[in-house]
Amino acid sequence: MKPETRSFYEAAVLRTIGQIAQSLDRALDLAALARGAALSPFHFHRVFRGMVGETPLEMHRRLRLERAARALLTSDAGVTAIAFDAGYETHEAFTRAFRQAYGASPSAFRQGVLDPRTGCMRPPQPELAAPSGVHYCDDPTRELVVHIATKESIMNVDIETLPALRVATVTHVGPYNGISAAFARLGALVGPAGLLRFPEAAMVAIYYDDPEVTPPEQLRADAGLVVPADVALPAGLGEQHLPAGRYAKTVHVGPYTGLGDAWSRLMGEWLPRSGQRVGEGHSYELYRNNPTNAPPEQLRTELYLPLA
Repeated sequence: MKPETRSFYEAAVLRTIGQIAQSLDRALDLAALARGAALSPFHFHRVFRGMVGETPLEMHRRLRLERAARALLTSDAGVTAIAFDAGYETHEAFTRAFRQAYGASPSAFRQGVLDPRTGCMRPPQPELAAPSGVHYCDDPTRELVVHIATKESIMNVDIETLPALRVATVTHVGPYNGISAAFARLGALVGPAGLLRFPEAAMVAIYYDDPEVTPPEQLRADAGLVVPADVALPAGLGEQHLPAGRYAKTVHVGPYTGLGDAWSRLMGEWLPRSGQRVGEGHSYELYRNNPTNAPPEQLRTELYLPLA
């Protein structure tokens, strides 16, 4: 694609995203968006989805749900009022959509605030994964940051050969952004057992299913802690072994809310252009610090993808 052509489409997409972000309190007029982009509706939706990773309507619905999730965590507003603000005509319809996206009812999500004293803390996450990096923000003065994939924007990835790891685990089933509850259960078990004292102790999240093909409520993951090979595990903890081998590694610096986007870029941008193939084993995150000892902008999370 010629630079001037891509610039035209990027400008049209960026204008549209700005309009979507400012239209959360009203229904989306898709025909008007297409006219504003100077494209036919047929071509507009395909260009938008190809460059952003979701349709305008999907983005609109996701941003409304993210706003609702943040309201559940930060306000005392009733669930029904939040449902109406999110564009749903009934409490039941909102609850179904919310549960599908977050793996929990609105009330359960609101109650999932973690004890900050635990050493295995991962706060509830209102943001849903989006390759574009566009998320709801309640600050109207904050600049909208949009990621549109180009050859020049490929993320920094290293290929490393790693040893095997033994991991004490707690199982999570549901959308991956709801794994914070499993980390809370993990902390309640590994802290009293003294497992955090070992030098190799590090929090990890292990992912077993592809969110592109597996329904959100069926996604499987483990919240875990790396432990020595010869240490006995207390009751209530499972055990997994991450095999030695070649892994693609990238580092995400910043809030955990950006991890879903980082995985989308790793799998959707870097991998297809890398010449590498996914190998046996499971993808996982390794947390080099956590919210108890670092501010959100300094959180360091390593993402590992097994390679053949």
